[in-house]
Amino acid sequence: MRVVALSAFLPSYRIISNWAERNGHEMVLVVTLPAEAASRYGDGPSFSETVSAETSVVVTSKLKTEAAEAIAAVQPDLVVSAAFPRLIPEEILRLPAYGALNLHPSRLPNGRGPNPARVVYEGSTTVDVTVHRTDGAFDTGAIMAQRSAPLPDNLNGPALFKAWVDLLGDALDEAGTKVFARDPGYVQHDDTASYAGVFEPAEYELDLTEATPTIIRKVAALNMFAPHAKAVIQGEQVLIAEAQVAESNSSVAPGTVLAKHPDGWEIRTADGAIRIIKA
Repeated sequence: MRVVALSAFLPSYRIISNWAERNGHEMVLVVTLPAEAASRYGDGPSFSETVSAETSVVVTSKLKTEAAEAIAAVQPDLVVSAAFPRLIPEEILRLPAYGALNLHPSRLPNGRGPNPARVVYEGSTTVDVTVHRTDGAFDTGAIMAQRSAPLPDNLNGPALFKAWVDLLGDALDEAGTKVFARDPGYVQHDDTASYAGVFEPAEYELDLTEATPTIIRKVAALNMFAPHAKAVIQGEQVLIAEAQVAESNSSVAPGTVLAKHPDGWEIRTADGAIRIIKA
């Protein structure tokens, strides 16, 4: 089958391209966004420098015109999007013979929206993903495949993202088989949906008197693509690279610094201790 990918983040595009390769599909076009429109994913190499020379790359924010014209020209069987922070217009959705799929790293309808890491930040003990049909709204199309797994044992931003990647690749295998068999999927129920909005500035500031697992989970969610988690330690605001479980039998008040290391601190928490590694 002839596949067009829409993505603004190379690691997410590679989920699609790897799926196409292992299933014998042809990646005929990649549509991506200008760097400023994809800034939420951080800096990285351009698609033009890394995508196979056999695959054309179109960089544009004009989806209804430039992107739609380029996609129409390659006569796709399927459009697949991942980490593409724009609503895909009808001018594109009506082109592929088998429709369009989107990869979303939450268990829809829970966690609709631009920041599925919020689901982990707010307390999920699992990593969840969904592949769904793309329709005229964000993250609302019929579900084709879902996967879940426990949070990684050594939880941090890169480990969380890798878990998403692994699960999405597996789910896309199932969803791809179904979509080419004309399986319609099953409808999402809006009455059980939740919205995962972008983090507010105050949410980047961590309370180190909370429980250790809570702090580690929040640091991982905030640091998906680069260190963003912060905390005030001994009167200084610190940018946090990682948080790890530390051993302590101390009975001092939560928030107390137990030890200082060249790369950070050990701090008493509500239920034990945590090792904070500074960025």
